[in-house]
Amino acid sequence: MKFYSTRNRNLKVDLKQAITKSLSEDGGLYLPEQIPQLPADFFEKLPTLTLAEIGFEVSRLILDEIPEADLKRICDDALSFETPLVKVDDDCYSLELFHGPTMAFKDVGARFMARLLSYLLDDKEEEVHVLVATSGDTGSAVASGFHNVPGIRVTILYPSGGVSPFQEKQLTTLGGNIIALEVDGVFDDCQRLVKQAFADEQLKKERRLTSANSINFGRLLPQSFYYHYAVGQLMNSSKPIVISVPSGNYGNLTAGVIAWKMGLPIQKFVASSNANNVVPRYLESGNYEPKASVQTISNAMDVGNPNNVERLQDLFNHDLDALREMVKGYSFSDEETMNTMISTWEKQQYVLDPHGAVALSGLQKYKAEIENNVEGIFLECAHPAKFDVPVFKATGVYPEIPEHQKEVLHKPKRAMMISSNFDEFKDWLLHDEGCSC
Repeated sequence: MKFYSTRNRNLKVDLKQAITKSLSEDGGLYLPEQIPQLPADFFEKLPTLTLAEIGFEVSRLILDEIPEADLKRICDDALSFETPLVKVDDDCYSLELFHGPTMAFKDVGARFMARLLSYLLDDKEEEVHVLVATSGDTGSAVASGFHNVPGIRVTILYPSGGVSPFQEKQLTTLGGNIIALEVDGVFDDCQRLVKQAFADEQLKKERRLTSANSINFGRLLPQSFYYHYAVGQLMNSSKPIVISVPSGNYGNLTAGVIAWKMGLPIQKFVASSNANNVVPRYLESGNYEPKASVQTISNAMDVGNPNNVERLQDLFNHDLDALREMVKGYSFSDEETMNTMISTWEKQQYVLDPHGAVALSGLQKYKAEIENNVEGIFLECAHPAKFDVPVFKATGVYPEIPEHQKEVLHKPKRAMMISSNFDEFKDWLLHDEGCSC
């Protein structure tokens, strides 16, 4: 399988180049040259498969140059935790994606990509420098997934004051090959710095850079696995399935679309956003107009210029009507998000984090306005303990932090403050010998 640029389908590379470079030479994002169809017997056995077994069956059709025994080891090692589908209300289910090491859905993608990248690297090759911009959970998941992986150094850029205190502890306390840069700006500044680094000719010559954001297909593909798992749990239902995805950079939604294109029976996706509503406005007006991001209580979705819109457009052959046919967009204010958190606790005694609350809000609005007779799934992407203040305001209860994460609260923060100026960031990359902060 070759991988092409979303900006030029004739520009193709092999798997190793796609994963180790992240972006194509023309700045486009990589997609496989074809989306393979899963066989009928896969769907027959889907309800009985584990996440790791699903990951192997799906990925072997796309990562076909990796021997199956090696790919199975990658899947078994990376996907060793549960992603349970929990009933919240009639025909309404939460796909809980926070049972991994850092309590966020990005554990799935980060752990898989870390093992894939390590497998693809030659021991004799120079060190790979992974750059990551994070608005929340990406940083902690990547830090955990790549910690102490040989031949890889990770630099995480996060907006000062733009992540929760718990998230900041998770991404700044590991040390070793994990370096945290606290950027004086917003997430869009962090993302811009990473993109500029990939485009800089001097850096391309002197540093071997890649990304673990969802711009990297190695991070994106495994996120499609849990869509298969969730739908598999409802395969015996006669009702169509609608999935609501809390959306910031739209990698999660793009992964769902890939699962659908591989044959997974999904009737509709709901792209649920917070006040950063660039994509819902695009779906409504037909005009894609990025704007500066604004801060919300669902901070991991505070993105004003989502990377993966480019992939979504390509997957639908730049046919806006076809995209609208499959994806419905809604946006919600912090007040609406909080109201959903409150009502869900009062009626179902189910604790939502703000991102899951945005997703549930989108599902509820779709069922009220478009079609009620569906099985609805919403993605609960982060453990409520990561957002203890808004959760306490909504429920009156502080969610308990799982035992395996409590120790992070007592570790010292290790991060270096930088401005949002690219020249400063570039100079640091060229002279980085490790973080002594």
